[in-house]
Amino acid sequence: MDVSQRYREAWEGFWSATSDTPGEAIWDADPSLSAAPHSELLLPYADVSLPVVDLGCGNGTQTRYLATRFARAIGVDLSYAAIGHARRADPEGVAEFAQLDMVDGDAVSALHERIGDANVYMRAVIHQSEPEARPAVAAAVAILLGKRGRAFVAELTPASRGVLQHAAQGPDGPPEKLRRVFEHGLKPAGATEEEVPEVLRAAGLTTLDSGDTALPQTEYLPDGTRIDLPARWFVLAAR
Repeated sequence: MDVSQRYREAWEGFWSATSDTPGEAIWDADPSLSAAPHSELLLPYADVSLPVVDLGCGNGTQTRYLATRFARAIGVDLSYAAIGHARRADPEGVAEFAQLDMVDGDAVSALHERIGDANVYMRAVIHQSEPEARPAVAAAVAILLGKRGRAFVAELTPASRGVLQHAAQGPDGPPEKLRRVFEHGLKPAGATEEEVPEVLRAAGLTTLDSGDTALPQTEYLPDGTRIDLPARWFVLAAR
């Protein structure tokens, strides 16, 4: 399986039009608000001597933090432009970065064969994936975990759509960073409430822990309130 050309071009276009400035992408939150608290939820279950793979790493902000908590951190993304951002932001090579289409099962299996069982960090990927690709995204997590890895997966819930719609209806329309998401044809919060846990179960993943959270964004409402998107998190193992 492969993602559609439209989807691939949407992400390539977004990252190509994005500067290297930290936080320009609306989801590029500081790790203190993202990978750091998420790691605290994952670490009680994870073997930190295993590598961690950041699936959908974007410009690598969270990957570089994960490299401080795990023996090795590898960020992968569909977009070549995103990987370019990530490498430029990491001149010392704290983490490793590579282009990967995570719905390409052969490519994911090849990565697992190269690095062995790994932990996985995946933040807000399933909800914006094309519906027909979501099972393959979940399957990629299971493949990379093998027997010993553990995953942290956080996904937006449908309630996020209401938050984004409210933000888009400001007096001047959507804030600039949100406008860029829409202009490039990206579709946040596309999965239903039950779809994410069902897709994870169908991929052979067992939930060890879960809870509700919010994913802080780097954009604000006109009154200065930060946009935080309702989400659900899962710590997972492969059955």
